[in-house]
Amino acid sequence: MLTFAAAVFFLVITPGPGVLTLAGVGSAFGRAAGLRFIAGLWIGHNIVATLVVTGLAALILAEPRLRVVLAVLTIGYLCYLAFRIAFAGARIAFVQRQSAPGIRGALLLQAINPKAYAVNTALFSGFAFMPGNPPAEIALKFLIMNVLWLALHLLWLWAGLTLHRLDLPHRTQRIINIGMAASMLTVVGLAAWSQFGVSVLIKPCFSPISDPLGSAC
Repeated sequence: MLTFAAAVFFLVITPGPGVLTLAGVGSAFGRAAGLRFIAGLWIGHNIVATLVVTGLAALILAEPRLRVVLAVLTIGYLCYLAFRIAFAGARIAFVQRQSAPGIRGALLLQAINPKAYAVNTALFSGFAFMPGNPPAEIALKFLIMNVLWLALHLLWLWAGLTLHRLDLPHRTQRIINIGMAASMLTVVGLAAWSQFGVSVLIKPCFSPISDPLGSAC
């Protein structure tokens, strides 16, 4: 159980598209927008986890072409979110301040993000601590995962809100927002390279159950 909790902790606290977007939304648009976004991420996270537990995700992601479509949609949507965060409040003629992405945007991000399926598959298919009672183990995993997930995402939101509350000069805030967006795009670039670049160089060894992204060889 402690090993499972440690795995959840490190998987969630490590900077990734979801938490970086959340911090960016908090920094660029404030607390209310950040809380709406985190609510959408949480709902989407549990929907994906449920799909993984029931086996539906494995059936869906068993089709390589669908996995590519999901990856492309994820990369495109994250680039769009990075653009909105980078230019929130920017006084550029063709860019006006836009409303923050809300619950629906966060749900969309989780639904099309292959990483969310991979992480949940790794957590629920491994780290067995109650082999004699799988239903109880799954219930405890959901509880542990949600407690840690919520606490760590609130921590990332707090980081973004701290920058927002500093009331920095417009130029400084814009630089910070662009920096956060650039960090997001860096993560997206690494994910895209691992999804498409590595698969071209290495013979595929895809297993929809143990490795829904086809990345473990």
